[in-house]
Amino acid sequence: MATAQPTHPIQITPVESTRDLKQFIRLPHAIYAERAEWRAPLHLERRMHLSEKQNPAFEHLEWQAWLAWRGDAPVGRITAQIDRLRQTEHGDHVGYFGMLEAFDDPAIFAGLLTTAESWLAERGMQAVHGPFNLTINEECGILIEGFDTPPMMMMPHGREYYAPRVESEGYDKAVDMLAYWIDLDFAHPAPMRRLLERYAPRMQIRPIDRSRYAEELETLRDIFNDAWSNNWGFVPFTEAEFQDMGNTLKLLIADDLVQIAEVDGQPAAFIVGLPNLNEAARDLNGRLSPLGLAKLIWRLKLRSPESSRVPLMGVRTAYQDGPLGAALAFGVIAALQTNLRKYGMASCELSWILEGNKGMRDIIERLGAYPYKTYRIYQKTL
Repeated sequence: MATAQPTHPIQITPVESTRDLKQFIRLPHAIYAERAEWRAPLHLERRMHLSEKQNPAFEHLEWQAWLAWRGDAPVGRITAQIDRLRQTEHGDHVGYFGMLEAFDDPAIFAGLLTTAESWLAERGMQAVHGPFNLTINEECGILIEGFDTPPMMMMPHGREYYAPRVESEGYDKAVDMLAYWIDLDFAHPAPMRRLLERYAPRMQIRPIDRSRYAEELETLRDIFNDAWSNNWGFVPFTEAEFQDMGNTLKLLIADDLVQIAEVDGQPAAFIVGLPNLNEAARDLNGRLSPLGLAKLIWRLKLRSPESSRVPLMGVRTAYQDGPLGAALAFGVIAALQTNLRKYGMASCELSWILEGNKGMRDIIERLGAYPYKTYRIYQKTL
């Protein structure tokens, strides 16, 4: 188990320099050194994620990052952030903590969380939720089940002691989120086939149109923000955030891995499937050297990973509680299934799904999907 030797008191310092940021990004390598299932995020991607110039989320975030030290060794890290869109959407004073990684020592967790809480309280926050890395539309949650399998791309991992250490600092459960696993050779149940036949005259399912890419991305954003608007903690994607994400996806995936469903000619649902970048980058250890880049491109373009992930899916709220909504969900899933298999992918993670989203959980469980990881968002009154 990852531990820090208590030979020096814990000190918490803000991340202020390029050197600090480099240590902040690389710290997880020490935390997970003994964990074979861990996959190191690409350092370049993490630098871009934490760049106020390159990540459009910072247009509505105020934030600070810290490192915990024992002597000359970094032993933990955390961020605190205030999302102005959260305040607008919910009218409350809730701040976030995020990007929590640390060795197994209660003093480290206490120091990091207390520092983040104090920073938030000084800025008028009355409660804290987390972890969010950095918003609810990015990586979030502490892993509480599913430690023995690798994390998927754009999903966090964790150590078994994280949740108990956070809870010991006065945090309790806000909500759980589930990651589902499914083999892509699943059969289509008879009720699904009947639904698709029933609504076939009104439904059209098509891939994204690259010739109208910016317009199509705005359509997807509009569907997503409507579809997720009633979910716990919802904060809408901004146009800049979705365009930035879309520009990245444009480099990684074929058009037919984004499927859009229309009802009577109007966009009503969509799904996005991604080859699992973590599988492709499994031996790069976060470093993207010229040779590593060549490996990554070859694995993504010429020999797709066997695993994949659905990070984005949405059905407009107007259809969610009726049979047409189920038909839309089944339809885009089936279309994506065909194309993921065409590119050689055999399995897929569907994540994340709120534990209380009974409608979506029922749909994908009918297809044979099962929850294999659970992530928890915590809360605490300040």
